[in-house]
Amino acid sequence: MSIKKQYLKTKPVCKVTFRVSKEASQSARRINLVGDFNNWSIIETPMKRLKNGEFTVTVDLEAPKAYAFRYILDGTKWENDWEADRYAPSSVADSENSVVEV
Repeated sequence: MSIKKQYLKTKPVCKVTFRVSKEASQSARRINLVGDFNNWSIIETPMKRLKNGEFTVTVDLEAPKAYAFRYILDGTKWENDWEADRYAPSSVADSENSVVEV
């Protein structure tokens, strides 16, 4: 998994590209990015599956700010990003969320 940040010079916005490796995707057929930035919608931010088996999506996030997020694989399995900036306790269940800081 990886997170790439590209800050815009003209706006307080960061283009963040989230990538899930083939290994981390666990043979999922679809993955959605879910987090503070999309009101934790499990359908609003689908990731594109690449020919090499990886998944990717780019979102514009307002900076400076921190956003909690997770991935949902095939609509049932929740996963954190192995390369998140940090982790924070989730208000749902006994788990943690990944956090990206922009």
